Amino acid sequence: MLYYLFKYLTEIGVPGARLMDYITFRSGVAVVLSLFIAMVFGRKIIERLQMMQVGEIIRNLGLEGQMKKTGTPTMGGIIIIVATLVPCLLIGNLSNIYMLLMIIATVWLGSLGFADDYLKIKRHNKDGMSGKFKIVGQVGLGLIVGLTMMLSDDIVIRQNHEVVNATSQEVEQVIYESQNIKAPQTTIPFVKENNFDYAWLTQWMGDNAETGGWILFIIVTIFVITATSNGANLTDGLDGLATGCSAIIAVALAIMAYLGGSIIYSSYLNIMYIPGSEELVVFSSAFIGALVGFLWYNAYPAQVFMGDTGSLTLGGIIAVLAILIHKELLIPLLCAIFFVEDVSVMIQVAYFKYTKKRTGEGKRVFKMTPLHHHFQKAGNAGISALIQRPLQAIPESKIVTRFWIIGILLAVTTFVTLKIR
Repeated sequence: MLYYLFKYLTEIGVPGARLMDYITFRSGVAVVLSLFIAMVFGRKIIERLQMMQVGEIIRNLGLEGQMKKTGTPTMGGIIIIVATLVPCLLIGNLSNIYMLLMIIATVWLGSLGFADDYLKIKRHNKDGMSGKFKIVGQVGLGLIVGLTMMLSDDIVIRQNHEVVNATSQEVEQVIYESQNIKAPQTTIPFVKENNFDYAWLTQWMGDNAETGGWILFIIVTIFVITATSNGANLTDGLDGLATGCSAIIAVALAIMAYLGGSIIYSSYLNIMYIPGSEELVVFSSAFIGALVGFLWYNAYPAQVFMGDTGSLTLGGIIAVLAILIHKELLIPLLCAIFFVEDVSVMIQVAYFKYTKKRTGEGKRVFKMTPLHHHFQKAGNAGISALIQRPLQAIPESKIVTRFWIIGILLAVTTFVTLKIR
């Protein structure tokens, strides 16, 4: 809204109105505004949730300090969603396809998570929405994003090529094609020019190879959104864990969006240039501010939990951001914490079922999953887990801080891989 007002003021010559044309200025405003909304109005939302007795239902899993959290307000993800969307609606370019897709993704998964939390509260247990319905919702968003990227004329890329000195074999400069193109390409580490075309895997389709590449891209999009959203959902088990890890990832993606949306910085890093994607920096900035503001109340000991309203939305936003800037294949490294949490649950369930079928008694690999609970639970001789260490429970705040440190290292490593080729 304000974006278009300042556009008009620029046209009539009002001094200073052109500030809204700068991504850096609008991003800074987005951070400050979202942080303000999350911290000031977040308090009012928490008080409202308390009045409505929207408290978290806690099952006694034998974890230290766990039962003290009973009754803590949940569905706090509303704070993150509101604090993200309001700045985007005020200072975002709503004619930009990338901004529109991010707003749709936020509302879509926020609604899905809200419905899940509502059913849990209504039924007074942890059984909310059926897992099948969640998957359908996540797949639906994947189809929306993938098909839009395939069909929209506003989503294009400009390929980068290296000019190599024939004598020294050193790269003299990076040039870009003069025309924008539509292609199912993405960025991968460790290879020349960092470009990978999904159509390369469908060459056997002949003239339909590019269409086949887009279909493959849509399948990958669905998988990335589903896996990342569920991974963030599983990670949300300790105070501030999912919030802090998501903020670190969002900062990394915001930097990538800024670099990929600038032909100068894209050339320096030798990555594909994505016209129009710089608007994602504004969204990312609002998202980061909302997360930091929410962390004010969600840090240990938490005054509010985000619930599925927040955790499903966080993972979905991160996944869609990465897909729109063509960095979805870097997600397994950047979001490794989310995926390790996912995999730990799958390993635990699979091994338990296997051993129960073979011996009649189910055994575990970890003391408890998702993985963060493994470190939170003290080991003893009575636990049938293959991995006993640590034998002593690690304090919750220390586990969260260590996961944050790992998240920072993963983000740095993700950037480093782009220059190793």
